[in-house]
Amino acid sequence: MRNLLSLFDLSTAEMESIFSIAADLKAKLAKGVREPLLQGQVMGLLFEKQSLRTRVSFETGMAQLGGSSLFLGEDVGWGKREAPQDFGRVISQYLDFIVCRAKSHERVIELETHCTCSIINGLTDLFHPCQALADLMTVQEEFGKLKGMKIAYVGDGNNVSRSLALACAKMGAEFAIASPKGYELDQPFLVRVDQACPDAVVQQTNDPFEAVDGAVAVYTDVWASMGQEAEQAKREIDFADYQVNKKLMDAAAKDAIFLHCLPAKRGQEVTDEVMDCKTSRIVEQAGNRMHAQKGVLVWLSQQKG
Repeated sequence: MRNLLSLFDLSTAEMESIFSIAADLKAKLAKGVREPLLQGQVMGLLFEKQSLRTRVSFETGMAQLGGSSLFLGEDVGWGKREAPQDFGRVISQYLDFIVCRAKSHERVIELETHCTCSIINGLTDLFHPCQALADLMTVQEEFGKLKGMKIAYVGDGNNVSRSLALACAKMGAEFAIASPKGYELDQPFLVRVDQACPDAVVQQTNDPFEAVDGAVAVYTDVWASMGQEAEQAKREIDFADYQVNKKLMDAAAKDAIFLHCLPAKRGQEVTDEVMDCKTSRIVEQAGNRMHAQKGVLVWLSQQKG
């Protein structure tokens, strides 16, 4: 049995397998073919945070694969009504997969410790692996390859940029991130990336124009994520020079695509002009959440036994 708590859990070859499965299932779905590869299997969505894309894409993807899903909100009492080991050992008897969207990464690690079914990180404060898989799937569809391609991220060194940096490192893509001072990727994470992927190219800068130079994809996220609402006013000041607008996009490679994990605050981290431009791939990127996650579910099912 395998789990996906972060992309550190996957080798490059395993990521390539997931991409291959996802692309195959996406092509078949476009032709109206829905293979019941997970017929009779059940997925639980254990969520501490609100969600649109993660919940709907996982539920829909599981249904298309012939399985079913259960949304598990606060009413199940995770971490409140009974000991973690009792909760995990009981709930994993019922389920084949648990997708966990938690406020802290430690909560998902603790859940994994006590469960006997596959655990998938649907978002924590440290990592968002399913988002990064969808991101690179989108870039690969657009350009036909990932190796040697440069992807630039403008914004906070958060769970999204951390996962994207690691995904690029695993797949041989260059990654550049531009953040204000104090918001960069943390050094322990960068050391871990270097240990896992010695040939990785990860560039950190405080200059967004330096980061996007030569990039085929420019990516951003909200300046204050869920749980950081109290920092919103300060972050608006600190990130004021990090908006993705036409001037910044023009500094990237010709016809560079724009990516955003959504939801976006239009007029803050990105302008309407960029969100809706002809090279914006935010809709396709969101759609690939479902396809990439179907790839993860099928791949994990193949690792059992």
